[in-house]
Amino acid sequence: MEKAMIRVRMSAGDAHYGGNLVDGAKMLQLFGDVATELLIQHDGDEGLFVGYEDVQFTAPVFAGDYIEAVGEITKVGNSSRKMVFEARKVIAPRPDINDSACDILEEPVVVCKAVGTCVVPKDKQRK
Repeated sequence: MEKAMIRVRMSAGDAHYGGNLVDGAKMLQLFGDVATELLIQHDGDEGLFVGYEDVQFTAPVFAGDYIEAVGEITKVGNSSRKMVFEARKVIAPRPDINDSACDILEEPVVVCKAVGTCVVPKDKQRK
């Protein structure tokens, strides 16, 4: 099955709460981008996200963190595509050292997991 990955740095503009905490909805936005790429790979069309079965926020995300979001299609129906997603923190800022210090994490920290379903109408499937 197809797999996709996106890596982005959370900015101060992504911080929604005190202490530069990023809203969990940002992870779902990344999963939506990953899902779009998966559907383009599989069907040649962006498709539509119809819903999540499960979402788990497992660790906080802060401005300055680098997040890697990955996804995979796990089941293909006539028009539905079931997918699993995981977002991992791979780089974290180190303000205790200085304003621009960061560490690459030896082990990525899983910050969110989800299962969702997208659809690509039959008349839009090109592959």
